[in-house]
Amino acid sequence: MPHAQCSIAHNIAKEILSIYNSPLYVYQGDILRQTIDRITKSIPYPHTKFHFASVTNGNVSLLQIFNNCGWGIHANTPGDIYLALKAGFSPEKIVYSGSNLSAEEMAELLNWGITTFNLDSIAQLQVFCEVYQSQNNKNICSASILLARDKIKEIKLGLRLNLPEITGDSRIGVRPNEFIEAVEVAIKVNLKVSGLHFYRGTGTNATKAFTQVINKIIETAKLLPDWQYLDFGGGFGYPYHHNGTAFDWESFGNEITDILLKLDRKINLIIEPGRAAIAGCATLLAQVVSVKWQQDKQIIGVNTTVANLSVPSVHGGYREIVSWKSGKSYLTDVCGNTTYSRDYLGKNCQLPKLEIGDIVAILDVGAYGYAMSSHFLHRPRPAEVLLDNHNHKLIRRREDYDILLYNQIFS
Repeated sequence: MPHAQCSIAHNIAKEILSIYNSPLYVYQGDILRQTIDRITKSIPYPHTKFHFASVTNGNVSLLQIFNNCGWGIHANTPGDIYLALKAGFSPEKIVYSGSNLSAEEMAELLNWGITTFNLDSIAQLQVFCEVYQSQNNKNICSASILLARDKIKEIKLGLRLNLPEITGDSRIGVRPNEFIEAVEVAIKVNLKVSGLHFYRGTGTNATKAFTQVINKIIETAKLLPDWQYLDFGGGFGYPYHHNGTAFDWESFGNEITDILLKLDRKINLIIEPGRAAIAGCATLLAQVVSVKWQQDKQIIGVNTTVANLSVPSVHGGYREIVSWKSGKSYLTDVCGNTTYSRDYLGKNCQLPKLEIGDIVAILDVGAYGYAMSSHFLHRPRPAEVLLDNHNHKLIRRREDYDILLYNQIFS
């Protein structure tokens, strides 16, 4: 295999497929913990907290690994928060940074005890403050709600930053010329805007894209009179091309540490890796169900589909695909089990001559794999398995065709 190898041994792959069937997402717990540890140690700044961006993967068993490693959760939606709470995260370890919540959803998040909110617009801030004030004015006797109200007193408000020269043409965030208005809106309900959230963009591997803007972000954050925290991140990439550019965590960590330590105040730093933390620990195993040749090109059909991988706009349309077979490599297209004309899991791969029943491994599917899978062309989704020290356990059951009728109403 000239480009990459699967870290799962062939005999283990065969064993778990014989038990759980194919296709199958396999997560390697040791690789995940190693990645978490490496990222955590890369930033020496003493006031740093790491929050996993669970939009990339919401499996509760995997979230529990992050919790056990001391990370929090960075949530983009109420669903992210719901899963994090089910995984055992305390509300204080969950940061919400999202867009376009309804008043009802904001009330729900406050009742769940969430205390840190990075909001996307002045309009969202106004709605939040109205909900917050309404919650405070209610005469509530429920013990659980009273506890939530205690947490409301600890609310930390931040703004998602929209700075075109850095963030580009983005729909997300508040511009610096709106900061004064935002501060005034919060003050009316006795809250402070104390945080700034910077989102670089999806899947950025260029370390300089982050380091060269640190000073500008900090100067912008200083425009907030009560600035206390910097949520820096969103968009840390992963090298799907294994010989390509990879984000340099140590270089980034040293640079942001040096800059923050020179400030005249203590600033809490939040780092929110998603893809960078989870992508490399997972493999999608599939089996060959068809082989044909078009001149010198091998066309392989497998029993999974692009509906089980993230859309090209999110991952760039590329994954390493490998086999355990040896021998001469051939130019190969790996095709999914639908009639969708773009159902290619890989084009122009280099793979040996394969046969029906052979196993192929699609690497680096931990981020936006199952999380973006769908029932496109009405294929049920695969199962998920956690592999830890050669022990394996099912962490999500395989769907059957009944899922296609779930919630449908018909006569």
